[in-house]
Amino acid sequence: MWLQFRLLLLVGLMFSILYGVIVGIGYLLGYSGFYYYVLIVGLALILILVQYLIGPKTVEWSMRIKYVNQNEYPKLHQMVEELAKKANLPKKPKIGISKLQIPNAFAFGRTQRSARVCVTEGILRILNDEELKSVLGHEISHIKHRDVMIITMLSVVPMVCYMLYITFFWGGMFGRRQKDGGAMIAIGLLALVIYFITSLLVMYGSRIREYYADIGSMELGNQPHHLATALYKLSLGSAKISKNALKQTEGMKAFFLNDPSRSMYEVRELKDIDADMSGTIDQNELMILLTKKIKLSSSDRIMEVLSTHPNMVKRIKHLAALSDSSLNSSGYY
Repeated sequence: MWLQFRLLLLVGLMFSILYGVIVGIGYLLGYSGFYYYVLIVGLALILILVQYLIGPKTVEWSMRIKYVNQNEYPKLHQMVEELAKKANLPKKPKIGISKLQIPNAFAFGRTQRSARVCVTEGILRILNDEELKSVLGHEISHIKHRDVMIITMLSVVPMVCYMLYITFFWGGMFGRRQKDGGAMIAIGLLALVIYFITSLLVMYGSRIREYYADIGSMELGNQPHHLATALYKLSLGSAKISKNALKQTEGMKAFFLNDPSRSMYEVRELKDIDADMSGTIDQNELMILLTKKIKLSSSDRIMEVLSTHPNMVKRIKHLAALSDSSLNSSGYY
């Protein structure tokens, strides 16, 4: 509940910032009245609508998705159907296979009824059934929590700020109204600063939703150590992928279960957790991690702030806490 509250609080903060920017610009330039606010709000709604309409097709094209039927992948369909029922989704998500060799999974769609769950060819080769089910539970939870819509709404705020920066800064630099040029440049620079701040807040929101979806997977009956092992295997698998292949998915990595571009760093960190060097993270290893204090370096903290996904060791320790709570029946959920 605390993660959900933080996400809702973030949504309120972001739109409060947007409201403050709009009112502030209106005050400084002497713009006011009903039509000014209708224009700005209308612009924001148009941006949300455009993202809402073209988003799924963009993902399908960039991820090279082929939708598959039950005869082609019966076990995958069965897993998704069972999880969708447990999550009380109104309809089983459409299931697709991405031609990408990077081992990963993702969910997208405009609504719960039009949702899609996709896995890459790479992930099907390295996970067993329990691990794959825990990953699918994570993705189903994104759909249940309407995360795609929330992140779409949040991302509009920095987008509007960036458009204001372009309009005012460059308008002030090259516009004909030299009298107001200095004020317009100042407003443009302020909008740019707010753009960077709100972009960081969007990434923070993305990290919250990853933790929240991890909890959701456990609520659907999956075991924390299965998801922890899946994350470990994804990092190991992604570390073997060429840099050129990783660059091709740079713009879409926010959809993934983990960040493939961080895989080399994550493997080094997670090998310390894999005490028996089995290539998995079992229940005992999770409990050992729970007793340890995680110390992140300054560079690790900065990388996490600039990432759409949590630091992997912190995330695995969060799963360890979920496992411990489940074992002790302490009512964590």
